[in-house]
Amino acid sequence: MKLFWNLKEIAAPFDRPCVTIGNFDGVHRGHQKIFSEVVQRASANHGTSTVVTFDPHPLQVLRPSGIKLISTIEQKIEQIEKAGIDCLVIIPFNREFAATSAENFVQQVLIDCIGMTELVVGYDYAFGKGRSGDTAFLKEQGRQRGFPVNIVEAFYENDMLVSSTRIRDLVHAGRMMDARKLLGRPYQIRGQVQVGKKRGGKEIGFPTANLQVNEEDLVPRIGVYATQVICEGKCYGGVLNVGYNPTFGEQRLVAETHIFDFNKDIYGKPIKLNLLKFLRDERKYPGISELAEQIRNDVIEAKKVLEASQRELLISCTAEGHDEPR
Repeated sequence: MKLFWNLKEIAAPFDRPCVTIGNFDGVHRGHQKIFSEVVQRASANHGTSTVVTFDPHPLQVLRPSGIKLISTIEQKIEQIEKAGIDCLVIIPFNREFAATSAENFVQQVLIDCIGMTELVVGYDYAFGKGRSGDTAFLKEQGRQRGFPVNIVEAFYENDMLVSSTRIRDLVHAGRMMDARKLLGRPYQIRGQVQVGKKRGGKEIGFPTANLQVNEEDLVPRIGVYATQVICEGKCYGGVLNVGYNPTFGEQRLVAETHIFDFNKDIYGKPIKLNLLKFLRDERKYPGISELAEQIRNDVIEAKKVLEASQRELLISCTAEGHDEPR
């Protein structure tokens, strides 16, 4: 997949591009349906399947406190590439660009710069100043400027509308199994392993890999999760606590993962955590022995979840390009 970080990097229009535009936060199954349509139509026309998106997310600029993102730009790029797209154009979004009219965006960006010959969008997409570029507008533009417009209808999974908003709600509620159904993969958080208090191994008997959690980001329900851990090209099982360590009277939000059958030094190294199932709420225990006993029970429950999800975990590890779960 060819990646363009701004429109200036596009030296010449693409070859007969079929284009879709959107924010695509989470790159969920509804988005994947759109990308599949783009790939099929581009192939039928011997053209270029093309995705146009924005970074940062427009709402992060226009309403900074109004959006908690499901995926980072890195995750978005990975998932769009997996969908088989030929070209991804990431337009830097700022308030100046937000003032672009829908008409100018179609003519100057989609037609003149990219060379669009066909457009595919989701049923509820709108863009441009005042969100004036809705599907009715795009269909009219297609009639005037000579490009077909294809609308992909809403996608449902088990009677749930697949949408980024719905997935955010599920993550907030700790409903990771439902979020996975809508995403088409487990909800994932990433980060570099930080040096913590080192209590997990020495005092409690369960060493942990710690990630800092930004409370401005999408934070899962506070509590304990059965987790798949992806580290240094291998997949492991684990049990994760997202919370504040109330037993030790701390206030900082962290994600602490005990990785099963693992004893490597990974401070400063990146890991990925697939949150599989919410096990329990975080609570304060009378002392370390009571906390350790609870963690032993959490490990047992997490291993049951991992065993029951063995096939799905194998698929997700293979999709990530890593070895089988351990």
